[in-house]
Amino acid sequence: MQKQSKLQSLTMKDNFMFGAVMIDPENCKPLLEMALGIQVGRLTVSIEKSLVYHPEYKGVRLDVEASDEKRTRYNVEMQVVQKPHLERRSRYYHSQIDMELLMTGEGYGNLPDAYVIFICDFDPFGLGRYQYTFRNVCLEEKGFVLRDGRTTVFLNTCGKNRDEVSEKLVCFLAYIGSDLPGSTRDFQDGYVARLQAAVSQIKSSREMEARYMLLEEMLQDEREAGRAQGLAEGKAEGKAEGRAESVLDLLQELSGEVPEKLRERILAERDSEVLKHYLKMASLAGTVEEFIGKIFQ
Repeated sequence: MQKQSKLQSLTMKDNFMFGAVMIDPENCKPLLEMALGIQVGRLTVSIEKSLVYHPEYKGVRLDVEASDEKRTRYNVEMQVVQKPHLERRSRYYHSQIDMELLMTGEGYGNLPDAYVIFICDFDPFGLGRYQYTFRNVCLEEKGFVLRDGRTTVFLNTCGKNRDEVSEKLVCFLAYIGSDLPGSTRDFQDGYVARLQAAVSQIKSSREMEARYMLLEEMLQDEREAGRAQGLAEGKAEGKAEGRAESVLDLLQELSGEVPEKLRERILAERDSEVLKHYLKMASLAGTVEEFIGKIFQ
């Protein structure tokens, strides 16, 4: 019974719920426009996207990644716990997004604008602002901005400068920062109401409940299996193998069979973060074909 009600306890701050809601471009687009103050074109959205270019380099996993018709890149990250070096993480995220484009043979002049947005359930800089926006500027020439196309935004649910930002942003951040009972109140805002409806729809879906329960069970099982097997065979190898099997089990729940080439690719993967991304995508996909499209697009 406890496992069946766990999905009901989630708010938008949970990674699973945030991704399930924001995968809909109609939910993601207003957030981008509100945070960035720009018009955003038609979006293509993916969640839990892994960027790993070499086994010796540190990869990243983007919570929500989107691009529009102008090829502008948007990355939105939910941050519930304050971790060190958040500013330098934003720098690395930007570099990895650029690397993805350059790996396809793009020249520097073709690099599109890129925005990295952190939604923080804490004040990342302690200055009481709802929003902190950063671009590269010239120290010697006041107001002169380096037009490198890179913008980083930190949104803060604990802001205090209400008179300096839009009421819509205040309402949105109040909703994100709310606990479970508070998240269901009337915020008097159309966008928040839309997000609340999306959360309610996900929570009322037996299919989503089953996916979340299965995902939680598999993550727990793989942690236990990885620990046990890791004692005998090495922690990393045991964890990767258990996670690959969990992905395949979840895909089999969708269709009853997994294409052999896909099975081989998943079993050959040894990066635990990539496999965790596969697992979450499998939990949100409706078919094996949809999973393939999300992972290998």
